[in-house]
Amino acid sequence: MRLALTLMATLAWPATTLAETPPDVADWDAVTQQAKGQAVYWHAWGGSTATNDFIDWVGDRAQEHGVDLQHVKLTDTADAVGVVLNELQAGIEEEGSVDLIWINGANFAAMKEAGLLFGPFAEQLPNWQYVDVEDKGVRADFTVPTEGYESPWAMAQLVFVYDSARVETPPASAARLLEWAQENPGRFTYPQPPDFLGTTFLKQMLIEIVEDAERLSKPVGDDYDDVTFMLWEYLDQLQPLLWRQGRAYPENGPRQFQLINDGEVDIALSFSPGEATTAIGNFDLPESVRTYVLDGGTIGNASFVAIPVNANAKAGAMVVANIILSPEAQVRAQDPAVLGYGTVLDMEKLPADDRAAFEALDLGVATLSPEELGPALPEPHPSWATRLSQDWVARYGIAD
Repeated sequence: MRLALTLMATLAWPATTLAETPPDVADWDAVTQQAKGQAVYWHAWGGSTATNDFIDWVGDRAQEHGVDLQHVKLTDTADAVGVVLNELQAGIEEEGSVDLIWINGANFAAMKEAGLLFGPFAEQLPNWQYVDVEDKGVRADFTVPTEGYESPWAMAQLVFVYDSARVETPPASAARLLEWAQENPGRFTYPQPPDFLGTTFLKQMLIEIVEDAERLSKPVGDDYDDVTFMLWEYLDQLQPLLWRQGRAYPENGPRQFQLINDGEVDIALSFSPGEATTAIGNFDLPESVRTYVLDGGTIGNASFVAIPVNANAKAGAMVVANIILSPEAQVRAQDPAVLGYGTVLDMEKLPADDRAAFEALDLGVATLSPEELGPALPEPHPSWATRLSQDWVARYGIAD
């Protein structure tokens, strides 16, 4: 997010200057042959042991195709975007050090606008045939059309995580959350923006508070102050009621869970509906923890991977993206004992054995059923996330 506006405002990289002939994704046999022996450096968030373990598992599957997958652990996706930008500005047009990025929202929009992405490739991957293109929103990322420049791999939706041993009726609206915080000062917090989960909380509150939520599907404009005025009034009231009186914030989602486990707060956030169940199984949360969504619904989106235009191992990166879309990988990711992520696949498109594997999953005691989770609210345009996080830092904190 730190680089998004700078990239969109100042850079339009001419992809046609690159000399390398990229692999033809339509000729999958040629892609797999070219991928053999390649090392793929996947730059992805490294703040979750469960996610890291899943990426290791993907690496084992990639090894079967002769691809050596290396997880480059990030704290901020913008760091990988910065590497690509710096390499291209230094003239490194073919042998870049970033082969695959776990990317979303503002960073995708910025890289796509600036011509920093290889593609289109996603919809020609063999396992794309199983993707749910009707109901999962995989052809847009924070309202920006993906156009095959990124491949989906998981569905996410904001859920609120609470300890049912201490919270009898969890607050299911912005107004009720404020009332609950007034009755229980210091027992709620959220990650510090620009952390994606903290920024999602800001967007969630804005969607509920703003008079016309449809306005958020369009880029930030001159009416920004008018649109967000009530949000800042709300947060001004909420801040002193937060954990440590709003003078400190957890740096990420796992740190929130630690605060619940230590008995310091009672409510936290997650963008993975099955994460709480996974955390209970790993003894990172009490068995009394449950999840819920707000009455008006919560924000949801797909997670994607993208390939930089100067990636050194484009063929290997496409092989990894295809592995992640496989029914085997998707059912593993949805298993709460592994990740608890929602799948991007359409059950009706799957072979019977693969569909049965999904149906056999026990989603776990703290995971909402699809009916309880309800439909996801659409993400605002990525410019809102960037502007909201910047303004939050200016008002309430200092970004690292």
